[in-house]
Amino acid sequence: MNPKKVVIAGGPGTGKTSIIDHLKERGFVCYDEISRQVTLQARKDGIEQLFLIEPLLFSEKLLEGRIQQFNNASQEHESVVFLDRGIPDVLAYMDYIGDPYPDYFIEASKVNLYDYVFILAPWQEIFISDSERYENFEQAIEIHHHLLSTYKRFGYQLIDVPFASVEQRSDFILEELNIQ
Repeated sequence: MNPKKVVIAGGPGTGKTSIIDHLKERGFVCYDEISRQVTLQARKDGIEQLFLIEPLLFSEKLLEGRIQQFNNASQEHESVVFLDRGIPDVLAYMDYIGDPYPDYFIEASKVNLYDYVFILAPWQEIFISDSERYENFEQAIEIHHHLLSTYKRFGYQLIDVPFASVEQRSDFILEELNIQ
């Protein structure tokens, strides 16, 4: 079975993880965001902020992890799999910081195609900074624009998720996918 791969995308603090967690509670197969895992592993290795110190290495680790998630999602025995961010997110963040990246980043985005991409806009009321999220709200807005541009560059039709409760946002996504 090749399930539909559905990305929940958006800048930092937009509610992606809350939606993913809610969908998990409802019994859906979901893949978590991996950047926190990469950040926490780097801290264990003595690097406080790998993204800031070695952005290309950080992004290579993210790309590798997201490709693995894509491949794992393709093997699931469900009709749909939700992913907290997709491969193009890596390029969007690299574009945001203005650093170049190898062509294989672009190729990975071209060959690993998702079926749907839901995008969450920055939302001041729910935005919170924490020890793994160093961006402020203004930066989150800028990142959002890079995400829009990057996903559109690869031909995705983005579906905007409205501001609402986590349950209402999850319901919106499921309704768009015709899943009860």
